[in-house]
Amino acid sequence: MRLKSFHAKTMSDAMRMVRQSLGDDAIIVATREEEGGGVRVTAAVEEDDLPPAQSSGTARGGRGKAPPKPVEPEIDVGEVVADALQRHGVPAALAEQLIDAASGLDTEDPRLALGSALDSFFTFNPLPDGRAPVKPLALVGPPGSGKTLVAAKLAARAVFRKCSVGVITTDTVRAGGVDQLAAFTRLMKLKLATVEDPDALAGAFEVHRRTDLVLVDTAGRNPFDADDMQDLRAMLSAGDVEPVLVLPAGLDAMEAADMALAFKAVGVRRMLVTRLDIARRLGSVLAIAARARLSFCDASISSKVAEGLTALNPLALARMMIPAEEKAPAVKEPAPRRAARTPAWDEDDDIGEDGQPDHEPDHEPAHRPERKPKFGRGYEPEDDEPELEPAPPPPPPRRAAAAKPSKPATQKSATKAKAASSPSSRTLP
Repeated sequence: MRLKSFHAKTMSDAMRMVRQSLGDDAIIVATREEEGGGVRVTAAVEEDDLPPAQSSGTARGGRGKAPPKPVEPEIDVGEVVADALQRHGVPAALAEQLIDAASGLDTEDPRLALGSALDSFFTFNPLPDGRAPVKPLALVGPPGSGKTLVAAKLAARAVFRKCSVGVITTDTVRAGGVDQLAAFTRLMKLKLATVEDPDALAGAFEVHRRTDLVLVDTAGRNPFDADDMQDLRAMLSAGDVEPVLVLPAGLDAMEAADMALAFKAVGVRRMLVTRLDIARRLGSVLAIAARARLSFCDASISSKVAEGLTALNPLALARMMIPAEEKAPAVKEPAPRRAARTPAWDEDDDIGEDGQPDHEPDHEPAHRPERKPKFGRGYEPEDDEPELEPAPPPPPPRRAAAAKPSKPATQKSATKAKAASSPSSRTLP
């Protein structure tokens, strides 16, 4: 489906623009009166229902007309932003609000317009890097969202900045959960504390009271299971801790939003997005933040711990949604049309400066003089043509002293194929 906005002074003018651009099958998504006067109409239409583009080619048989000059592209920022939001699967209501915010900015860069719209609609609050003491961070989320890998990346970033780091895990039920994080902390020469209940977690917090950054890797919880969420709430009540939601990109928008609402009930205020390297549509990410009113913090764009996390801001998110090569529509110059050869044309017809023959008969002449072949079968020499001397007879065959080994069949076939492809070895007709 294609989404496009139209500005006009009156509603009738806007509807006429909608019909001319999108056809009679267009669906009106939203209408709004502009503050400075006029109306704004947003319409949508399926790609198959778009009216066919008018052909600019010349009529058949016409010659001598210069090709049309390429027109400089006029960037419709609202249309580029609308196409990007539609491609990423952003819900229609949220997309309309973002389009309105982006269209009000006086810029010709769609990424700047989208970044301004994201900045006005969402909040961005990156996670601390350990240089200043903060409350412990507990990574929560459904199973398989990437919490353990995020804990390793946050720990590596703090160690790189010469900060003290404490790592705690409560994931003692999942097979290999402790071993995976222990492998990362061993490489960074950090101690890993394993706890199983809220009392043990409170004791671990007391041990790391003077640590710059304390990370808690929790077990994956089913957001729609009351017992799982109750156990998570009890674990988080062990100390003054901030839960951070870890969710992968590429989920269903409504399903992911419901998950976020369930985790928000236990105190989540920030969301960290993972698996951006394998997700091509970010509509669910925007839907989560919009419905649960969560702040964006960081993003994981790689499965390697050494590549770390990326702090999200409005412009960085806009660049992910509108790559650099999609900022403006590319204008392609029309390729010169190649005229098909007809039997009325011959090899030695004179070619003009424009690449076309000087004469182009519209039909086959009634009495065309027969042309004799200049070589090959049926060739007859002219009277004034000098005679060619006959070729000398071939020498008698010599008796070979020894039989030479024959080439493999594959080599012969390859040699024949190579010879057949050479222009100098083709048999003339």
